[in-house]
Amino acid sequence: MNDLNSGTRQLWHSFHDMIHASNPDLLQENANVDGKSPMGLMGKFGSESARLYAYDKLLSPETREAMKQNILYPHDLDFYAAGTTTCCQIPLGKLLQGGFNTGHGHMREPKDIKSAMALSSIILQANQNQQHGGQAFPMLDADLAPYVQKTYDQKLRMLEELPLDEDFDREQEAWRMTERDVYQACEAFIHNANSMHSRGGGQVPFISVNYGTDTSVCGRMLIRQLLLATQRGLGNGETPIFPIQIFKVKLGVNFQPDDPNYDLYKLALETTARRMFPNFAFLDTGFNKMYDQGTRESEVCYMGCRTRVMGNVNGEENAIGRGNLSFTTINLVRLALMSVSSEDFDQLLAETMNLAVKQLLERYEYQAGRQAGNFRFLYSQGVWRGGEYLQSGDHLEDVLRQGTLSVGFIGLAEALTALYGEHHGQNAKLQQRGLEIIGMMRKRMDREMEERGLNFSLIATPAEGLSGKFVKKDRDQFGSIPGVTDRDYYTNSFHVPVYYSIKAAEKISIEAPYHELCNAGHITYVEVDGSVIHNTAALDRIIRCMAENQIGYGSINHPVDRCKSCGHSGIIDQDCPVCGGADEQIERIRRITGYLVGDMEKWNPAKRAEEADRIIHGK
Repeated sequence: MNDLNSGTRQLWHSFHDMIHASNPDLLQENANVDGKSPMGLMGKFGSESARLYAYDKLLSPETREAMKQNILYPHDLDFYAAGTTTCCQIPLGKLLQGGFNTGHGHMREPKDIKSAMALSSIILQANQNQQHGGQAFPMLDADLAPYVQKTYDQKLRMLEELPLDEDFDREQEAWRMTERDVYQACEAFIHNANSMHSRGGGQVPFISVNYGTDTSVCGRMLIRQLLLATQRGLGNGETPIFPIQIFKVKLGVNFQPDDPNYDLYKLALETTARRMFPNFAFLDTGFNKMYDQGTRESEVCYMGCRTRVMGNVNGEENAIGRGNLSFTTINLVRLALMSVSSEDFDQLLAETMNLAVKQLLERYEYQAGRQAGNFRFLYSQGVWRGGEYLQSGDHLEDVLRQGTLSVGFIGLAEALTALYGEHHGQNAKLQQRGLEIIGMMRKRMDREMEERGLNFSLIATPAEGLSGKFVKKDRDQFGSIPGVTDRDYYTNSFHVPVYYSIKAAEKISIEAPYHELCNAGHITYVEVDGSVIHNTAALDRIIRCMAENQIGYGSINHPVDRCKSCGHSGIIDQDCPVCGGADEQIERIRRITGYLVGDMEKWNPAKRAEEADRIIHGK
């Protein structure tokens, strides 16, 4: 033991903590992974080993020093050596139309909606093992509408061959039968999303689907049935955790009573009231609308907790077949605590941005040097734009140039408090200062994009494990500072702190300008009480407030509780009011960093503390 170097000793200590479940921060870093399960535990062993290797062998000395100082954090360091990318918007229609090969045989083009949605699940599972982040279908309705039509055509042909009465409406019956098949296909897709596993069985794939703007009969039918299946829930009425659903709001399509898909918007509100999904993407917001060329492909779409990929200096500016390559987060709170003045903070931030850009470039060069044959599904099947033209031995630089490199940030609220004694939710002048800080970061990303010909962008970091890691180290050095380091977590990105009492409209107004600055991804949450299940008009007012304030992507949080004993759903304080089931029998669905989790034991301590601090945003 005495001969072991410090890194190996640290690794052995981590293994010991995981085996004995004595470090919940480490074991439940990701709430989508059951770190206590055998495969989850094995995954964590590999993850910690790979992270140590990347830290020692692949990061520059400057990056390692910044990490030691708690200033910088390269995300998914455990996947660095594998050379994987973060996420991708999958061209579903393209894959289904031509068929695809999972590496274990060719999948033919489906002939009906049931087969199409089954193959959609296979695509997601196959692709999840090729990258370390989430994945999405950017236009689920438009991509699957042809297979609804194929289903109808089959039903109609079958009915035409039957000796039915002359006055029997074969077309109407064919649509009725098709609708039933579509519902069953959607229900199966949702069940698959919450039961199929990837990464050696360690987790279910992190899936998002975008929809809402296809006005065809078939596209509309698909989304209606998907929303109804989501409302019904899983086998025992459980709220589906995946897919993360994103309803694309667009004037002239679904946002006004005379719009063709307005009924789907209303149904989406009802579904959100019951299941917290879908979230809402606002296509008419200026920085989203600028990309709209009148095609489904040019519509803005999002991935999961916030990722947005649109701008492109190396090709067509849409999200199809593209994703984020990697992102690195800056601890704004640490910089503030190290600063003696505003000018000092700005200088430290500029220097840290230099290092973040350098680190992203180093990782990009490493990723670009990988060979296509190591990612047989992601690149050979055309999931990633242009990948289908690569040979097995080709390096990836030509196609990865389509992706994005992002710098993120955490703790704007605490940083402002450390510098000025208040945060941007408390002081209008500090709102302007906050925008100035994040604006400086965005300008730097724009400059790097222009000078290097790569898609540098700024993301509002979705910190899960990181929110607690940063504050622990800062508290150790600077002590417990009220409003800064006195809680177990830092506030994510630009958000107004969850514990600060503020009206929903005011929170939306304060956070909205940051959405435009964070072009790699952003989200605004509003916390409401459980009464919304009977008051979708209240949800509608919040969504319209978001649209009016130029929010890019938003969602609404509220309690979704269910008794596992009797199935009763509603707001359950402690024991079930119907059967008396004890508190431990109550499933409490809450949103963590953009996705839903029902078992709070899977949350790390920092995020549990944050959830406990959340307060309702009044009208």
